[in-house]
Amino acid sequence: MRRPWCTRSPSSTSPPANTYGVPRIHAELRRLGRCVNRKHVARLMHEHGIQGAHRRRRRSLTRPDRKAKPAPDLIRRDFHAATPGTKLVGDITARPTGEGWLYLACRLDLATREVVGYSMADHHRAGLVVDALKMAAGRSRLQPGSIAHSDRGSEYTSSQLRAAVDKFGLRQSCGRTGSCYDNAAAESSWTLLKEEIDTRTWPDRATARAEVFNFIETFYNRRPLRKHKVFGYLTPAETRQRHQHDLTT
Repeated sequence: MRRPWCTRSPSSTSPPANTYGVPRIHAELRRLGRCVNRKHVARLMHEHGIQGAHRRRRRSLTRPDRKAKPAPDLIRRDFHAATPGTKLVGDITARPTGEGWLYLACRLDLATREVVGYSMADHHRAGLVVDALKMAAGRSRLQPGSIAHSDRGSEYTSSQLRAAVDKFGLRQSCGRTGSCYDNAAAESSWTLLKEEIDTRTWPDRATARAEVFNFIETFYNRRPLRKHKVFGYLTPAETRQRHQHDLTT
């Protein structure tokens, strides 16, 4: 059995790939026209020592601003959306480089699980999350009054972000302090990022930027299969296209 989308060896420095477990390998084989039983896939993977990538504990960047008045939680752990552009979640992570940390902020559309906005910088001030929101507003059709959800970090409770939210006609939402489950959908994207490009240190921020860009644009949005409750296993880009097709119809 070939080893597509399963964990690579710890010493590997190969490009993003090799993280799928039994459910997604089975779904991918079915998409390719291979009639195979899921239990058969699981048995073969077990016999050959193949397994999907495991989640690792991530470094938290959330630093709440005690003086700021956060927005209410409009999501309430309901990470589903019927229509694209109605619910966005956001978070920040950091990747190590030889020049110091590279910080990455993203905005994820809950209807498609597609990264519609992101920004990278050598800091994680408010401007980082504002730029990610601006990109989301520029490249996707955000509905008036759509929700922009995040944790209660100081970047997300800043006056700069509030001004951007108001400018685009959105509603700001924040989870509770110290509760990662209130923003679980956004944090799960970082899990996949770390599983795919590992935790190695890049020589400089430019190299890290290029690889993160490649991960988002050519892998995350177009390759991983996710099980949609209506459409079945699709990539984020395919899910968006299916929504657009249904809307046109």
